[in-house]
Amino acid sequence: MFERSTEKGSVWVTLKRSSLKSKVQRNKMTTAGQPIEYRCLIRATDGKKTISTSVGAKDHLRFQASYSTILKAHMTALKKRERKDRKKAPEAEKDSKKKPRKV
Repeated sequence: MFERSTEKGSVWVTLKRSSLKSKVQRNKMTTAGQPIEYRCLIRATDGKKTISTSVGAKDHLRFQASYSTILKAHMTALKKRERKDRKKAPEAEKDSKKKPRKV
């Protein structure tokens, strides 16, 4: 998806905590004292195609590392931010210090 959208387009990635069980099943598990294993539901779409996966707590760090590698490799289409001159800001502060205001 990232390769298809390098020239034009965007990719939306959403992460959501999920237990992959219905609300009734979760309520029964909590009343019985059983621990609920939560997973991370990941969905990615480019507007045309959608993919999704579920990642457990054990595999979370490995997924995060590979996902960050992919993001770093495909962030070449971003534009650099234009920064304001830093010289103008200190001059404005000096002027305000020279002219004390009376109350």
